Amino acid sequence: MRVAPVGGTAVQDHVALAEIELCGDLIIAASAAQDRLSLESIDEVLRVAEERDASGG
Repeated sequence: MRVAPVGGTAVQDHVALAEIELCGDLIIAASAAQDRLSLESIDEVLRVAEERDASGG
């Protein structure tokens, strides 16, 4: 078994961290919902409209 060296060698994948955060947001929304999340609710949680507006689409 290899153990990561102690110190400043941590690597961060910002895309993966963002995806993990979005998955967490979906899990929280789903657990708080009384029923299944609608597609519109999922888009709202994932901030799809905000991304679309920011990209000009």
